[in-house]
Amino acid sequence: MAAEKTTMKVNIVAADHPVWHGEATSVTIPASEGGMGILPDHEPVLTVIKQGTLTVVEPDGDRHMFEVTDGFISFDSNKLTVAVERGHDVQYSGTAE
Repeated sequence: MAAEKTTMKVNIVAADHPVWHGEATSVTIPASEGGMGILPDHEPVLTVIKQGTLTVVEPDGDRHMFEVTDGFISFDSNKLTVAVERGHDVQYSGTAE
């Protein structure tokens, strides 16, 4: 019996529309100081992000990639909020290898 993966709730919003929301096992963000990974149970964090690619991996392994512009992320109690000026889905690659 496989161990159940811990997940986090993710909500990605742009200034004028919701971009994506759901459950994830990991998120990689373009932080202002360089790429940053967020996993479930990460310590609380609030940081600025820059233009770049944000990657979300769902519990089933599906991977979503989004082009985002300047904004910020807030993570606490397994809830990640990503607020950006602009963002859109650029790639859905199905199950991650």
